[in-house]
Amino acid sequence: MHVNPGVVDGAKIVLSYATAAGAFGLASKMALDTLRQNGATALVARSAICTALVFSFFQILPHYAVGVSEVHLILGSTLFLMFGGGAASIGLALGLLIQGVFFAPFDLPQYGMNVTTLLVPLAGLGFLARKIVAPNTAYVDLSYGQALAMSTAYQGGIVAWVGFWAFYGQGFGAANVAAVTSFGAAYMLVVAIEPLIDLAVLAAAKALNGISSGPLFNARLHRAAA
Repeated sequence: MHVNPGVVDGAKIVLSYATAAGAFGLASKMALDTLRQNGATALVARSAICTALVFSFFQILPHYAVGVSEVHLILGSTLFLMFGGGAASIGLALGLLIQGVFFAPFDLPQYGMNVTTLLVPLAGLGFLARKIVAPNTAYVDLSYGQALAMSTAYQGGIVAWVGFWAFYGQGFGAANVAAVTSFGAAYMLVVAIEPLIDLAVLAAAKALNGISSGPLFNARLHRAAA
């Protein structure tokens, strides 16, 4: 989901500053919700874990350049389920920034685009979860269909934003359309993998209830919504 350098440049890149501000606003709302419900210590600890995980996902897990961007296994829905939207959003933003500063400085001009691409779908995922997961259902009891819907929504949001940046920056020429299409097709393959990872992680959390019910993890993992 790292938009390639040069896809959006010149004066057009100013739009990414505005969308990033909006994305940070959504992230702040999710973080404040966690702060009110679980306290500052839980938010800071979970955010630190998410940041380390996101950085590892970007640097260690396989990733491939396809079309206008790169295909990553970001596991955004996994982070959301395990640690909550507030910590996941902070982890995504900081993990992306740390990677750019220390390992991929050529990505920093695209930071506004990339952080928008990660955070706005995460906020959408939070909205979807409230719609499809009953208040009396703990996340460890999600069905495959629910995990698939959440993963598809998040990854689909990423593809939609990358497509937006590509068409905004380069127009609708045949070559650009082909590049966006190839990226979208490759990225949506992640949807075949991520729900299975989500369910495996949730099953482990259920089996290790004594550990995963602590303050380092999302309270909704084992308890119904308040």
